[in-house]
Parts: sequence; structure tokens; C-alpha cells
Amino acid sequence: MVFLFGCNKQGNDIRHLFKEGSNDWLEMGDATWSFDQGELKAVVKNGSGFVMTRERYKDFILELDFFPESSINSGVFIRCQEKALSASDCYEINIWDEHPDQTARTGAVVRRSPPLDLVRTADRWNRYRIVCRENRITAWINNIKVVDLRDSSLVKGFIGLQAAESGSIRFRNIKLSLIKK
Repeated sequence: MVFLFGCNKQGNDIRHLFKEGSNDWLEMGDATWSFDQGELKAVVKNGSGFVMTRERYKDFILELDFFPESSINSGVFIRCQEKALSASDCYEINIWDEHPDQTARTGAVVRRSPPLDLVRTADRWNRYRIVCRENRITAWINNIKVVDLRDSSLVKGFIGLQAAESGSIRFRNIKLSLIKK
């Protein structure tokens, strides 16, 4: 198992997730995942696929850059109970500007909370910052707060990245800071 460790100013452990050559994550589904110049890229045609950590996480700060095509349905899944993507067994923090139900668009926690603000992310680099601490989840896209949810139903689980429908998405600089009590 390969982890890149460090510490931030608060002394929290930092892990770089979904790195090329690492066996700390798995790939499932119809999407094709590959690395190009340090970026994790997913391409999908009329299907769904994901990558997921092998380890479960509870309290953390997850930061990552993402570049979605306008057609892609993607998202960051956190505290997943199983090694599967589900809006009921995971918190699905969405990446899909063109979602048919705009209450579930980019920045929403699907089936739990609409986005607090409208942020356009298609066809450019963006930054997600997601904080999970006890029963509170907060998230920002490009420093704009989009999530502030209190929910105790899922306290610990796997982290996943999704590629669904049709198109491509790229991720880079995926960093997890474990929050110490």
C-alpha cells in the first residue's frame, strides 16, 4: 500500500489519494480511468463508473481540483457504507451543472441538500474543499460555500469519484487531511 504522508499546520495527517501506481484504491464500472501528466481522467460513454478508496474515513478535509466536460455526470462520494455508489448509502456531493433537477446540480448533496449557491464548473478547472467533522459536512467550490449540512446517518466510509452518463472528467491534487480530535 502506497500513501504519501505529511502534516498540515494543525498537525493533521495528509494523504494524497488516487495516485498513479498506488494500490490504495479500486476501479469499478463502465468508465475508463487513466493518468495523464499527473491527472486522473475518466471517460465514459452511456454508462457509469467510479474509483474508490480501500480505506474508510470519518473526519477529514478533502481538497481536489476537477475539470468536467459539460455532458458528464460526476461527483465526490464520501462516507460510503459499501464499495458502491449510492445517494442513500453515501453523501454524493455532485458535479453536474446540467442536472435535469437543478436542486441536485453541482454543489448539491444529492437527496439531502440543494446547493447554497450556483457555481458554473463545466469546461474549466475548479477546486472542491469538503470538510466532514462529526455530523457536519461543509463544502466550497472555488471558495464559494455550496454545502452546510448536519446529518448523522453516515459517520464513516469510503471515498469515491464518479464518471457517469457520457463525457470526461479530470481530477488532480486530491488531498485528504485527517482531522484529529
